Amino acid sequence: MITIEEAYNIVLQKAYSLDTEHIRFTDTLGRILAEDVKSDIEMPPFNKSAMDGYACRREDLNNVLEIIEIIPAGKIPEKEIKENQCANIMTGAPIPKGANCVVMVEHTELADDGYVRVNKVIKKDNISYQGEDVKVGTKVLEKGTKIESQHIAVFAAVGYTKVLVYKQPKVGIISTGDELVEPDSKPGLSQIRNSNGYQLIGQVQACGAIADYIGIAEDTFEDTYNKVNSAVNDNDIVLLTGGVSMGTYDFVPKVLEKAGVKIDFDAIAVKPGKPTTFGMAGKKFCFGLPGNPVSSFIQFDLLVKPLIYKLMGHNFQPVDIQLPLGIEYKRKKADRRAYMPVQIKEGKAFPVDYHGSAHIHALSSADGIISIEIGKEEIKKGELVHVRQI
Repeated sequence: MITIEEAYNIVLQKAYSLDTEHIRFTDTLGRILAEDVKSDIEMPPFNKSAMDGYACRREDLNNVLEIIEIIPAGKIPEKEIKENQCANIMTGAPIPKGANCVVMVEHTELADDGYVRVNKVIKKDNISYQGEDVKVGTKVLEKGTKIESQHIAVFAAVGYTKVLVYKQPKVGIISTGDELVEPDSKPGLSQIRNSNGYQLIGQVQACGAIADYIGIAEDTFEDTYNKVNSAVNDNDIVLLTGGVSMGTYDFVPKVLEKAGVKIDFDAIAVKPGKPTTFGMAGKKFCFGLPGNPVSSFIQFDLLVKPLIYKLMGHNFQPVDIQLPLGIEYKRKKADRRAYMPVQIKEGKAFPVDYHGSAHIHALSSADGIISIEIGKEEIKKGELVHVRQI
């Protein structure tokens, strides 16, 4: 067995960047940016008012000011501000020539008709100056950025409407086992619905990759090989669940070998997920994941997810927060690194009701997972743990 750290390094060291493509900026949510983005304009593009108020000269603030113009956003000022004059200005409107500050409406009072008086000491200019946020040619987004809604706003602001992104990896998903039936079928005796396959579809899609669900492979070498061989030909990554342990029908490693997959490892010192298998067929990545849903979920998060992002040029870093454990926790064996689902309540991490790697419902109520290192048998109540959010 190897450690999870060794497995992670093996997988990520084999990663490479996929090709790129241009897509409309409105379609980029969740994709990975493949080049730096620079601004073609200054922002703000002109000196503008930071609030509703009166544009005037600071040297006239102690005097009664004549209102000579109203300037809404989007209108070019028509008049220059001179001694003891001001313009009623709206947020975002251009500052008129001659003005060097804006007084908030709340800090003024009307005097005679058409005149205004400042009734508070003004310290700020309340002007957003041209180019103070961004200069022409400034890098506003970096290559490798995972595109979120706020980044789309930046694209729009700088006119970057044809975005260069990395292509999405295509991930083939195969579940193995005669005991499995599809979710729209009612299981018979000794059967269960295939939850693993659909869990993986969701995990793949959440990473911004394309899920190719191939189906359930029968517990025969021939059917499993045919599905695996087809998946390797048609996808960048292949995920199999089940068939990687030591049972009579667990022949996935031999199937992978026949399909041209060179195995790099077939056991990791983790719980759950010990029999996780990884190898490559040329430039195609293949994972044999355990059949229990908690195992496959966690191993996907630890190994497959970072690989998917790496193929798209993104350095994935999980959200990891440090919290005190809400109860005392003990385990009998400490020969493997353990991962346990937890809930976050009142600033503490509490283990969820967890009956083992087949207990799929444990994940549905979990906020994250904690890692318990090899050799550690006990975590005391209040001891700080790292919660990897899922």
